[in-house]
Amino acid sequence: MRAGTGKVNLLMYRIALCDDEAEALNKTERMLRKYEAEHPGTEFAVDRFESADRLLFMAAEESYMPDLLFMDIYMPEMKGIEAAGELRSMGSRTRIVFLTTSKEHALEAFGVDAAQYLVKPVAAERLYQLMDRFLEEAEEERRRYLLLRIEGRIQRVPVNDIVYCEAQGKTQCLHLSDGVQHLLRMTMAEICGMLSPWREFVRVGAAYIMNLDYIDNLNAQEISLNSGTKIYLPRGAYKTLKEQYFRYYCEEN
Repeated sequence: MRAGTGKVNLLMYRIALCDDEAEALNKTERMLRKYEAEHPGTEFAVDRFESADRLLFMAAEESYMPDLLFMDIYMPEMKGIEAAGELRSMGSRTRIVFLTTSKEHALEAFGVDAAQYLVKPVAAERLYQLMDRFLEEAEEERRRYLLLRIEGRIQRVPVNDIVYCEAQGKTQCLHLSDGVQHLLRMTMAEICGMLSPWREFVRVGAAYIMNLDYIDNLNAQEISLNSGTKIYLPRGAYKTLKEQYFRYYCEEN
C-alpha cells in the first residue's frame, strides 16, 4: 500500500525557468506573463532557477515537478540535456522546452523526451504557439488523469483505473484496477471534487466513492465488483445507489 499526502492544485499551471543568465529569465517570464494576461482563465506560477543544480535539488528533496520547464542548454555547471536526463531518471514527466543559441544538441533533446527545442532569441509568436499547444495538451491530459502526491512524488493516476475510494480514518484509500492501493492524506470531499467531472463516480454513504463501471451487481446488502470483491453497503445507501446505477447505464446506452 502506498502512502500519499494529497492533491495537486489543478487550477494553476506551474512553469519553471532554468537559465544562468538573469536577463534571459526576465525575457522569458515577461513573454509568459503577457501570454497569461491575454488568455483569461489561465494562471501561471513561475519559478526561476539560475542553476540546474538548484532545480535538481528541488526535484529530489521536495518532489518538485512543474507542468512545463524552459531550460537553457548551455549552463556552466551542467548542460541542460544532462539535467533533463537526471529529471527523467527521477521519474519526472515534466514537459521540457530547451532554449539555446545553437541547434547543435537538437537530436539529444529528443533523447530526453523534450517537448520543443527553441533557438534564442525566441520570438514571442513562437513561444505563444508553443503555449497554445501546451495548454491544449495539458487540458486533455487533465481530463484523463488525477495528479496526486504519492510516496513523496507527484504521480498521474488514470481515472479509468480507479475502482473505488474508501475512507480509513483521516486518510482515504484509493483502490486501482491492478490491485494497487494508494493512501491519501486528504478528505473524501476533496476526492469527490476531483472526480466530479466523471459521471461514473458516485458517493456511497460517508465512506465510499464507487466507479459504476466496475460494479457487476448489487443488492440491498452489498456491491459485487467485477474483480470478485464485495463491499457491504452502508445502511440506507441502496436505494440511491440503485437509482444512480440504472440512470447511468440507461443514459449511456
